[in-house]
Amino acid sequence: MPTGFLRLASTIGLAIALCFAAGTAALSQNFPEKPIRFIVSFPAGGSMDGVARAMQPALEKNLGQPVVVEHRGGAGGVIGTDAVAKAAPDGYTIGMSGAGALAINISLQEKMPFDPRKDLAPISKAAESPFILAATAAFKPSSLRELIALAKSAPAGVAIGHGGNGTAMHLTAQMFNGGAGVALPLIPYRGTAPVVTDLIGGHVVLGIVDPPPALAPFRAGQIKPIAISSKQRFAMFPDIPTFAEQGLAGFETTGWFGIVAPGATDPKIIARLNSAVVASLNDPEVAKRIRAIGMEPTPMTSAQFGDYIRSEIEKYSKVIAGAAAKPN
Repeated sequence: MPTGFLRLASTIGLAIALCFAAGTAALSQNFPEKPIRFIVSFPAGGSMDGVARAMQPALEKNLGQPVVVEHRGGAGGVIGTDAVAKAAPDGYTIGMSGAGALAINISLQEKMPFDPRKDLAPISKAAESPFILAATAAFKPSSLRELIALAKSAPAGVAIGHGGNGTAMHLTAQMFNGGAGVALPLIPYRGTAPVVTDLIGGHVVLGIVDPPPALAPFRAGQIKPIAISSKQRFAMFPDIPTFAEQGLAGFETTGWFGIVAPGATDPKIIARLNSAVVASLNDPEVAKRIRAIGMEPTPMTSAQFGDYIRSEIEKYSKVIAGAAAKPN
């Protein structure tokens, strides 16, 4: 092939690459220029929805564009998180996901549709809270000791509803069974809001729930709390004893949510999104709304959140291996 042709082709290729790089830089610099889709990976009415809704107005203010919340629940948050992983990496699709999809399922499931360490870009952790083991109002046991005694008699119809296979709520239920030496059936739901609904209706007698959807039913006496999964008693529910103080030493689990983007998203766009998310979580009114539903805001840098996800993957892999946990 003539040398002149090769030189011309090389020059054209370089020009195209420079134009692409310049175009990408311009896109990053001007981001955002249109509405942003915010995929929430659990159904409306739960704690994740509550945190997203609390953040939405501040995110719109800090980004200067509409932020459109879209619920994509199912499979313990995996379906919605997978939609984020497979979206165009341009910053216009972000998602809120939790421990199940980002840290647990990679050890619990044989095959995941995405790898949270490679296919997602961490933006920031958003919020966290403990879980509560709750019961229908008519359920006779009111303490963990009474519940364990009943569970060891293998009663029919006593099962624990949880927020979905592979979620932190699922693992909390597994840990209770293992720590208490019982084998109550575990029933997966599409989030904790449906668990609360079925507890109120008496369709399931026990459930692992998080504070936001349970707060009003607790106050109305429609369901009753038995134990909370925090290391120490939770400020919002100071009268609920912990699992540990009721005999399950060392028992502690926490639910957390974070915001992610597709893995190949430009780092400059991630930095812009992180700035907006952190500013939103630090907004006093947003923080007040998040705390009002029983959660604590937890803003982080992108790097810190990436490190946190990796540490949670390692932690839960050990818990799952030790418990020989199954999907249901």
